[in-house]
Amino acid sequence: MLYTPIKFRNVELKNRWVMSPMCMYSCDNGMANDFHFVHYGSRAQGGTGLIVVEATGVEPRGRITNHCMGIWNDEQAEKLQKIVEFVHQNSESKIGIQLAHAGRKGSTWNNLQISIEEGWETIAPSSIPYHPSERIPHALSIGEIKELVQDFKKAAIRAVKAGFDVIEIHGAHGYLIHQFLSPLSNIRTDEYGGSFENRIRFLIEIVDAVNEELNENTALFVRISGTEYAENGWDIESSVALARILKDHAVDLVDVSSGGNIHGAKIPVFNGYQVPFSSQVKNEASVRTGAVGLITEVRQAEEILQNGEADLIFIAREILRNPYMAVQGSFETDEDCFFPHQYTRAKISS
Repeated sequence: MLYTPIKFRNVELKNRWVMSPMCMYSCDNGMANDFHFVHYGSRAQGGTGLIVVEATGVEPRGRITNHCMGIWNDEQAEKLQKIVEFVHQNSESKIGIQLAHAGRKGSTWNNLQISIEEGWETIAPSSIPYHPSERIPHALSIGEIKELVQDFKKAAIRAVKAGFDVIEIHGAHGYLIHQFLSPLSNIRTDEYGGSFENRIRFLIEIVDAVNEELNENTALFVRISGTEYAENGWDIESSVALARILKDHAVDLVDVSSGGNIHGAKIPVFNGYQVPFSSQVKNEASVRTGAVGLITEVRQAEEILQNGEADLIFIAREILRNPYMAVQGSFETDEDCFFPHQYTRAKISS
């Protein structure tokens, strides 16, 4: 199954390998540069079915660090468009972008919060910092929440114009959308807090606003944390319930990760440790899912698909180590996979 196509709207991926979005902390003023051109272009040359560009801030405060990527202006989008065009012209890969807002986990460097003078005032659904040593974030007003929904929508407009095939909304890892989802970081008493329906409202409004700018040629994914490993926090049952609603709002795939919202949470880490969350969401919510988390081998990835635990395999650290993981996996299994014609003399099969 790894090398069978799959279609989301009119977007057909040639295989099930996905380069997971991973921050590179290498931008100035949110702008992609030659490093990003080579970084993403090399994974396309490696046969990856879908490449997802790193968490990209929809406004300046949406970045994690001063060196994170942005798409809050046209100049940033134009830099990204060059990467998109290279991928489309020189490979069979599709390319997506992850639209994100860091919320209270912004204004950092090396996992430590930096000063307002070097960074910015962070924002959150409630005045609760990620770590007790950090500044109290600004609790968003309803008007400010509505403006942020529009920031996601404007970013989506730029992403579509740049030619991206997939837009992924980042609702995981303790960033702003996840902060709204969790009752541990969201203690609001208005329509954006309290009940499950209220806490998911911000995400659903973003999904609907982004979908207004998409047609059948651009698919929509949402990344969530299946659980945050904390008592009375966001859990897998909440994720299943959310996934059902996301499906009704024309989300094409739920990318299931975990953790990130509660400082000091104990996370049991082992190969494929997040796959059970993907499996539960897929099978109980009847949605397509992506599995991610210490998936490092072709056989392991194939078993996940064969067992019906996911529809796509998101690879992170392993694809940093080996940009040619997809094509090399096809050599192992004697499957067909894109390989640059310039490299034909090096093509091998099992």
